[in-house]
Amino acid sequence: MGDRAAPPEGIVVVDKPSAWTSHDVVARIRRVAGTKRVGHAGTLDPMATGVLVVGVGRATRMLGYISGADKTYAAGIRLGWATVTDDAEGERLGGAAAHELAREDLDRGIAALTGPILQRPSAVSAIKVDGRRSHERVRSGEEVELPERPVTVSRFAVLDVRPDAVGGYVDVDVVVDCTSGTYVRALARDLGAALGVGGHLTALRRTRVGCFDLDQARTLEELEEALAVTDMATAAAAAFPSLTLTAADANAVRYGRAIELGMAWTRSDAPAPPHALFAVDGEFLALARPRPDDSTEYLAVFAQP
Repeated sequence: MGDRAAPPEGIVVVDKPSAWTSHDVVARIRRVAGTKRVGHAGTLDPMATGVLVVGVGRATRMLGYISGADKTYAAGIRLGWATVTDDAEGERLGGAAAHELAREDLDRGIAALTGPILQRPSAVSAIKVDGRRSHERVRSGEEVELPERPVTVSRFAVLDVRPDAVGGYVDVDVVVDCTSGTYVRALARDLGAALGVGGHLTALRRTRVGCFDLDQARTLEELEEALAVTDMATAAAAAFPSLTLTAADANAVRYGRAIELGMAWTRSDAPAPPHALFAVDGEFLALARPRPDDSTEYLAVFAQP
């Protein structure tokens, strides 16, 4: 018998189906790829669908930096009542008739939730409270209120508004561009609260994580037929700013030695973003960012000596 082929390495963009957890998707890709070294870049709730970026092999070391990218969502919001979980799966809380809500009031409420804001994450989230995930506490009957944190919603646009006079609610389809860590279900909750009618999320589809979008995504059925893996060098060049090093600096990276990139980096008070370092021949060497003294902090080195 010949040697078994090595598992692929790189990024797989999955179109996650509804009712699947992100862990379920990882488990399926592990089986398809033939390796346990698989992870994902940012959880999607079971009710949500869309882009889930999965890393295979050494590409799992890139996932923590991909997960920090901005994201885009298409979402459905129902105004008329709130729920315990801020989505349609939770127990109904108080609300008020919303079907006659004026469009200018809706637009004003959305505008107040656009730009840099302080957001209290949904209690039904994976954030840990005293070692236990918040959503587990909520679903076991506990009351959880997480602290506010800064996020940026760069776009919160209304696509469609559908009032229902019989039900006394209004369904609003929106698209949201936001920074990592923004909860769209919290936007639905806060919009309903600001309008005095209550609100919750009815549908959520992630359409983009950084440079990875639905055009690249494949369903699990498609991936089982043909596992589409973007190699690490191609994925890194797309996901991060890139720098091509001299032969001497590339060799130093291979051995983990310090190099100085000087004015090649854009310096500011904010932490520098990860950069992908490449050799002249296109070899992907490392993810790195500068320290204040212009030396390089290696985040993950992929090149071999």
